[in-house]
Amino acid sequence: MTFYHLLSIALIQGITEFLPISSSGHLILLPSLSNLPDQGLFIDVAVHLGTLLAVLIYFWKDTHSILLGFYDLSTGNGSSKSAKLLKFLILVTIPVIVIGTIFKVTGLIEMLRTIEVIGWTMVIFGVLLYLADRYSTQKKTELNLNLRHIIVLGLWQSVALIPGTSRAGATITAGLLLGYKRRSAVRISMLMAIPTIFASGVYESYEIWQTKNTVPINDVALVTVLTFIFALLALNIMMRLLNKINFTPYVIYRILLGLLLLGLAYN
Repeated sequence: MTFYHLLSIALIQGITEFLPISSSGHLILLPSLSNLPDQGLFIDVAVHLGTLLAVLIYFWKDTHSILLGFYDLSTGNGSSKSAKLLKFLILVTIPVIVIGTIFKVTGLIEMLRTIEVIGWTMVIFGVLLYLADRYSTQKKTELNLNLRHIIVLGLWQSVALIPGTSRAGATITAGLLLGYKRRSAVRISMLMAIPTIFASGVYESYEIWQTKNTVPINDVALVTVLTFIFALLALNIMMRLLNKINFTPYVIYRILLGLLLLGLAYN
């Protein structure tokens, strides 16, 4: 693969993974709207690794707490803060694993990878994000998490399996609808990304092992590092901007891109 191709993939994945504008949708559009070939599973795993490293490092205190959670649970201390965080991440990831498996087995995941679907989801979930950001109470923090909220967040994350929805966008919207403050909703969404990205990477690695596909190690290393850098920058910028702006700029981008894609799809 050319450097330009790898740079394009890393830039798209790194910037869009944690912003509410859909990384999967943009990656599907790259080969659809250009002459570049599909990057393949090996590169998908590499960019997922890059974004996973970025969120682990940015939220390093939470990463440390998650690791402590494994120890606490293994020693029977399930009521500690670390154990509760780990249990939350495990429970909230179950729906996306179950529904994702159904999507994959039925072939639905491939059927939905169209410009038309991405156009509609960009617009619809952009509007939902705006409404949630504009009219939600935004009073709760992470301390208010309960089982009902975990179920709701997990199901909304599962909806993001539809290309163009955005995992970050769906989970942030869910958090806002549940009444969480903007920063708390984003932090919850980012932490939910850790097990989800990990599970996706494991599954894709299994598919690679089955197909025996290979990619030059230099390409894998380069795209991983580039994605990590772009994702870390995107996380820093978004978290800083939360104190100054709402989600309206992302909503405007989603709607404009969605309308453009719908125009292309129907013409």
